Amino acid sequence: MTEINNGFFGEFGGCYVPEIIKEELDRIADFYEEIKDDPDFKQELALYLRDYVGRENPLYYAENFTKHLGGPKIYLKREDLNHLGAHKVNNTIGQVLIAKRMGKKRLIAETGAGQHGVATAAVAAKFGMECTVYMGQKDVERQKLNVFRMELMGTKVVGVKRGAQSLKEAVDAAFEDLIENYQDTYYLVGSAVGPHPYPSMVKHFQSVISQESKQQILEREGRLPDAVVACIGGGSNAIGSFAHYLDEPTVKLYGAEGGGKGLDSDQTAATLNLGSIKIEHGMNTYCLVDEEGNTKPSYSISAGLDYVAIGPEHAYLKDTHRAEYIAITDDEALAAFQLLSRTEGIIPALESSHALALAAKLAPQYTADQILLVTLSGRGDKDVDQVLRILES
Repeated sequence: MTEINNGFFGEFGGCYVPEIIKEELDRIADFYEEIKDDPDFKQELALYLRDYVGRENPLYYAENFTKHLGGPKIYLKREDLNHLGAHKVNNTIGQVLIAKRMGKKRLIAETGAGQHGVATAAVAAKFGMECTVYMGQKDVERQKLNVFRMELMGTKVVGVKRGAQSLKEAVDAAFEDLIENYQDTYYLVGSAVGPHPYPSMVKHFQSVISQESKQQILEREGRLPDAVVACIGGGSNAIGSFAHYLDEPTVKLYGAEGGGKGLDSDQTAATLNLGSIKIEHGMNTYCLVDEEGNTKPSYSISAGLDYVAIGPEHAYLKDTHRAEYIAITDDEALAAFQLLSRTEGIIPALESSHALALAAKLAPQYTADQILLVTLSGRGDKDVDQVLRILES
């Protein structure tokens, strides 16, 4: 475990918010600590993960993809097979159960690619709660299918038109809503980011990914993988993928950042490669900043990786060298998107395509008797139109 008291991971994390919100977050933190190991809560969560989400999902040996790369065995943890098509619902199910037990009547959320928004809209519909999702207007335009899915389930989607009109602005708007409506509203954060207790809470609910994959790979291969690879925007699927391997020193951990147009460009979301330590969205972490130290816009072809900051535990894992974070460009992700589709008949999300591209980049360093475990965080239905436009242009 890397967590230290009060939500700090080394120097990273904390709870840097207005006092009125800190009091509310302290209530959530206390309630979460009381209930997360309660047998009745765990039983209810397990029931919904099985019957609503569809867990456990498979660990799939991508034989054709492996042969194409000509290196280690590639296994895919199939989060794309979850209800709604991504890992996000693991977390929204857990947090909505907390919100209901706290007596909240309304959910709010931020979303980039829209998958967290869809997952929040789904649990709001399931549990009869009002829901508003904030989304950068730029992301509203490139993820129209997910906007429709949210609205179909009764959620109000608010396009945020200020600033870069991306995930940062959506988070800002959600916090402003919480300040005004905290008494009856629960902010269901979608990634392992923000003020305490969200990074720890999201990790807890997403750790089911590595809990399952660890058991599955031991059953399939009789040993642990040599490396685990996951894409990273804010960091929820990556920290969930890493969680049960953190204390396994033989397992290398790799995060694939949204490199955008390249590290030498001004169009990138490679926060851990290029960022500076700064307080942003209630946490002390790495953040993309300009020469004056102000937050500057991020960019990625993938809306879910287009975020200016990073989860504080990932910042800690970078600085302690427990995990390595490598930037993957748009072009590399697009190539991986097409390659998995052609070799395995599986269309990955653009986010997941970054992890696949990193696996392809790492493959020459490994031999045929070694294993790379890649988290396929979501399916690519939401991205097909966008990719088609790009390839036809």
